[in-house]
Amino acid sequence: MYLDVEIPEVKGLGAVGERFSLWRVAVPAFGPTVLNAVGQGAVLPIVALSARELGGSVGVAAFLVGVLGIGQFAGSLPAGALVVRVGERRALLLAAIVSAMAWLAAWLAGSVAVLGVALLGAGLAGAVFSLARQSYVTEVVPIELRARALSTLGGVSRIGLFIGPFLGAAAGHWWGIAAAYAVGIAGSLGAAILLVFSHEPAGQAQSADPQPIKKVLWDNRRIFLTLGTIVFIIAVARAARTSLIPLWGEHVGLSATDTSIVFGITNGIEMLLFYPAGLVMDRFGRVWIAVPSTVLLGLGMLTLPLTTALYGVLAVAILMAIGNGLGSGIVKTLGADASPPSLRAQFLAGWTFTAESGSVLGPLLISAITFTAPLTAAALTLGALTTLGAPWLAHHVPHYDPRRKQPATAN
Repeated sequence: MYLDVEIPEVKGLGAVGERFSLWRVAVPAFGPTVLNAVGQGAVLPIVALSARELGGSVGVAAFLVGVLGIGQFAGSLPAGALVVRVGERRALLLAAIVSAMAWLAAWLAGSVAVLGVALLGAGLAGAVFSLARQSYVTEVVPIELRARALSTLGGVSRIGLFIGPFLGAAAGHWWGIAAAYAVGIAGSLGAAILLVFSHEPAGQAQSADPQPIKKVLWDNRRIFLTLGTIVFIIAVARAARTSLIPLWGEHVGLSATDTSIVFGITNGIEMLLFYPAGLVMDRFGRVWIAVPSTVLLGLGMLTLPLTTALYGVLAVAILMAIGNGLGSGIVKTLGADASPPSLRAQFLAGWTFTAESGSVLGPLLISAITFTAPLTAAALTLGALTTLGAPWLAHHVPHYDPRRKQPATAN
């Protein structure tokens, strides 16, 4: 069976020899994530339009689109402190409620400033939600299924982001563009309700260690300087990819419709790959996904300047989508593998901060390079940086792979 394993002993999950199945945590672990992502996906396409309707310039509207990501970046470290203080379940409930309130504030916003504050709040809540869910899944799922569980966590989030815009568009068609915020509110409240009424199996007991995040990060600085460095580069590449493809498409004369088709196809490909990627990581090792995923992303950016028409751009975008889809759970999995069990929330807060830093920097790097050089230079620079990170991964990932520390178990 691919969805369950026999566990020697996992506190709170059952006795020796009991089989643990991902289906046992599917609703409490993945349900709130997909609902929250559906709400976010519904809202994202209309943020810029809302800003314009409120009198914001094109530049201001573009900035507000990024405010959600800024909030997630800024909230990464505080999220860890909150999870340690109140626990994963309460942190999730709080994040879902705050997210619903933020979407309501965005819906009712009478100025660009209020809209910006609402989006920042939604981003902060998203940081708490993501960290708490990752910490819970890491605790409750046996190591033998960890990569599959975390890849699925990333995958269902992408599914939600894929479905959300369609629901938002349907709501907008019947009740006006701002009705997409209602979908966002419903998604967040749905996640909260599911958390309240679902039964979550307990994970292994954690020590209530009050160590501050900065001490945990300092004590684990070697991990952050090795694995953390390449995770940062992967995040830079992923964020840069979402900017490079539409910019290059415009450069070679693609229409907005053509670019949307490219993204639609590639998003579909990514959603098909998250579980197979987790299965490979669990059965053969993390490095068998980490390295190919990084190489494909890098090669895609290196070859993008060779394309001159729709089919060429689509082919390269598919190459990068395969790399990105295979790596949908790699950042979470590597963080879970490297995290000390008694200090997991603090460590993962720093890990998320590292990845979010790369997500923020990726588009900024493209902007900085294109100020003094053509877009081709940005693609080649980022492609080379990403590809050169593969040997670094190949060297360091096996040292933290739990497969090297665990006896073989049946999958």
